[in-house]
Amino acid sequence: MIGRGPSPDADLVNRRLATLSRATAGELSRELGMPRRRVDQAVDRLAALGLATPRRFAGERGVFWVSRSPKEAAQATGEARRETPAAAGEPVPEVVAHATDLGEGLRHLRTRAASRARLVELVALARHEHLAMNPEPRFDAEAARPAVAMDRALLDRGVSMRVLGVQPTTPDPMSPFGRPSTDPRPAYREMAAVPMKLFVVDRKVALFPVAPTDVSRGYLEVTQPSVVAALVEHFERHWAAGHTAPVHPRIELTPREHALTALLARGHTDASAARELRISMRTVTTVIRSLMDRLGVENRFQLGLALGVRRLVAPPHTQ
Repeated sequence: MIGRGPSPDADLVNRRLATLSRATAGELSRELGMPRRRVDQAVDRLAALGLATPRRFAGERGVFWVSRSPKEAAQATGEARRETPAAAGEPVPEVVAHATDLGEGLRHLRTRAASRARLVELVALARHEHLAMNPEPRFDAEAARPAVAMDRALLDRGVSMRVLGVQPTTPDPMSPFGRPSTDPRPAYREMAAVPMKLFVVDRKVALFPVAPTDVSRGYLEVTQPSVVAALVEHFERHWAAGHTAPVHPRIELTPREHALTALLARGHTDASAARELRISMRTVTTVIRSLMDRLGVENRFQLGLALGVRRLVAPPHTQ
């Protein structure tokens, strides 16, 4: 089967191209610390499988290798099979999924459970930095509950944590899985889309899924310094493009403020709220203006949003 799919070198080159975009064979050799002869063999193998293609670009010297999407690869290999009937039964696997040792500094953790156990070991050894990229729009409990404990352990030891994800921080996406509001949280930046699942520990070890759409097939563990450095660079580039969630000042509402905002949220006018609370219209205006000043907003619509984000006002119940 190894002869039919990507070799370990080809798999590594393919992941570099898919993750960090196009590159010449010389650039691949330098970045991956791989002899040029092995790089040439790897890209030839990828080309045969339809996973990469050579291209020239106007204004740039040399031939660049470009990763193909799985759909493009399937189309390319399908055309090749039609032209060569003898190859009709040959599969195009994503990786050498059955392998454990894929070469120096590259190991396949075969299952999701094995990958999680290895991450727990690495978290216990981490001393300086933990980087993570989370492309999931929502977490599943099986992965998220252990992550709460790992985050706490890292932060309690003073390990720097940075996380890049697609989920908003309010409400805390980890609170349903046991993270109290009083727990410290990693530095977090949000993007509309995150390109891959990734963990990097102390800039020495990187873990990412063998098949991005199927984590049950396990993770690749990489310790080759040049590859880990390239993945860190990949993280840093996206981190710079992400945006930090706004920091909302903690405020407490007085009983009068709480009662007034609750009435307004249920649809009361200033006049009806004033009658309900037995206060003057001027007092209603003064209370609202004070809240707007404290929250740094300019109108009542913004005030409603700010109170909702901080969960200071419950949404009205519908019948």
